[in-house]
Amino acid sequence: MSKTAHHELTRKEMKGPDKFQVAATEATRWASQRRRQILLAGVAAFAVLALVIAFSAYLDSQRTAAGSLLYRAIDVASGEVSSIPLPGVARTYKTNEEKQRAVLEAAGQVRARHGASRAAATAALLEGDAQLALGAWDPAIAAYQTFLDKAPADDALRFGGLDGLARAQEGKGDLAAAAATYEKATQIDFFKDRATLERARVLVKAGKKDEAQKALEALPKDSPLAVEAQERLARLGR
Repeated sequence: MSKTAHHELTRKEMKGPDKFQVAATEATRWASQRRRQILLAGVAAFAVLALVIAFSAYLDSQRTAAGSLLYRAIDVASGEVSSIPLPGVARTYKTNEEKQRAVLEAAGQVRARHGASRAAATAALLEGDAQLALGAWDPAIAAYQTFLDKAPADDALRFGGLDGLARAQEGKGDLAAAAATYEKATQIDFFKDRATLERARVLVKAGKKDEAQKALEALPKDSPLAVEAQERLARLGR
């Protein structure tokens, strides 16, 4: 089904969150919020050591062929669409389609050459994002599902796979599947409130306002998204 289907996504709905930025931000927030507990537990030194080891392992992975290709694919995806040069932006594209085709090519190289690697799984996520941006719902769904099937359960980007999958399902018109996928995403701690809001939005689109109301009312009052939830409830007339 084309992107002109009756469940067409808006540009904002299609884009979704920047997965790599969100993952990094949430990891930093988690450490900051638990700094006192970590210190009281007397494991600060071990935490620092673990971070050093993890960072060293990350640098080592960049030296591998798969890691290098993935890094290039992420760099390609980070480019901006602009008809004129942008200050501080090394990579620009004239059109969104040009950008997404470049991402598909770069991600495809990772998957073709290193299909069994962790890098290939992450490349599938990039491929899903590109297909989603092009309105190619079925290829996007397939790519996101590949990522979710191959990525470890604790992968920091797993929320991105679920979010993208739900948006592609929504674009295709399968609102029930999209709502179910967002419900799965609520199991991811740092993403559960956003997933709840998106699930409610899809439920409203499907005509299930009562279910949407229950979901929005269940959002914790101290959530950073509580105000947005109340605004959505007001639009429902509840």
